Amino acid sequence: MTKTIYDLLKQDHDKHRKLMDKIADTSGDSEARRKAWNEFFYEVSAHAAAEEEAFYGPLIKTEDGQPHARHSVAEHHEVDEMMAELNETDMSSPGWLTKFKTMRHRYEHHIDEEEEDIFPAAKEALGKDAHGKYGQEFMRRKDRERELVDEKTDAAPDE
Repeated sequence: MTKTIYDLLKQDHDKHRKLMDKIADTSGDSEARRKAWNEFFYEVSAHAAAEEEAFYGPLIKTEDGQPHARHSVAEHHEVDEMMAELNETDMSSPGWLTKFKTMRHRYEHHIDEEEEDIFPAAKEALGKDAHGKYGQEFMRRKDRERELVDEKTDAAPDE
C-alpha cells in the first residue's frame, strides 16, 4: 500500500517524539544524550527541509493552504534556531536541558498543530494523496537532505 504524505509525516513525528523522550531521560554530556540528540537533529533537519519542499511548497500555492504553510515554515525556522543553539551549548550545563525543554515544547506544539489542524486543511486544499504523489516526493527529498548532511559531515575538518 502506498503511504500518503500524511502517513509519512505522522510516522516521522512519532519517531521524533520517541527521540525527545529518550533525550529527556538522559543527563549530562553522556554518550546516550549525545547519540540521541545527534539522531534527533539529523532526523528533524532532513524531515523539515523535505516537508517544506514536498508538502508546504504545494500547499502554499493554494488560497486556503497558504496561511497554514507560512505559519508552519516560520515555526520550522524557530525550532531550527533553537536546535542550533543547543548544538552550541555544553550538554553538561543546566542551560542545555532548559533550552532542550523549551525547544521540545515548541516542536511538540508544532507537530500537534500539523496533525490536528493543518493535515485536515491540506486534505481539502491538496487532496488525500491517495496515490502517494506527495509522499513519494517527500521521501525523495528527505533522502537527498540526508545525503547533504552526510556530505557536510564528511567534509568537516576533524577536531
